[in-house]
This record gives sequence, C-alpha cells and structure tokens, in this order.
Amino acid sequence: MAKRPIARSFLAGVLAANSLPHLATALTGHRHLTPLRVSKSSPRVNLLWGCANVVAGVVLLRSAGDRDGGGQWDARLVAFDAGAAAFATWMAVSEATMKVNWTPEP
Repeated sequence: MAKRPIARSFLAGVLAANSLPHLATALTGHRHLTPLRVSKSSPRVNLLWGCANVVAGVVLLRSAGDRDGGGQWDARLVAFDAGAAAFATWMAVSEATMKVNWTPEP
C-alpha cells in the first residue's frame, strides 16, 4: 500500500477531531478560537469552520479509499485514529498550558 493513503487518513483524523470542538461551540452559542476570526470567533464562524473541517476530512478519507472495491479498513484506520489522537493530545496540552479558550472566573 502506498504511503499517501496513510497520510491522507492521518490528516482526515486530525480534521475530524478538530471539527468537534467547533461544532459543539457553535451549538452551545459560545465563542471559540478559529483561524478565521481568532479568539473573537462567533458561533456562526465556528459552525462554518467545523463544517469545513468535516468536509475536508471526508474528502481526504474518500481519496484514501480502497481502490480495489474490497472496502476493508487496514492501516488507514490506524492512521485515522492516530491523527485524531494526536490532535486531541495537542489540544489538551495546549489548552492546559496556554488557556487560549478559557474565560477567567469572576
């Protein structure tokens, strides 16, 4: 198997994991950091960013798909999971150390 499907699957996992906090923030009506409007990103901007991440992740997954029609997951599933885990770890560490998305308590 070529390395490109593995890299695409990894990146798709990163994007899928990144979409979750933005979509949750949009649904709850809070602000959250995005590259589009930085820390002033409204729920609407977060919805847009979250959906863009989902769409990009799906496109990457489809491009990494099984070409022979077997439909079996293999190392691509591990790569997807590793991408999601890497992003989740990075988010946990960055939020714990930099507190970018936290609001100070009164």
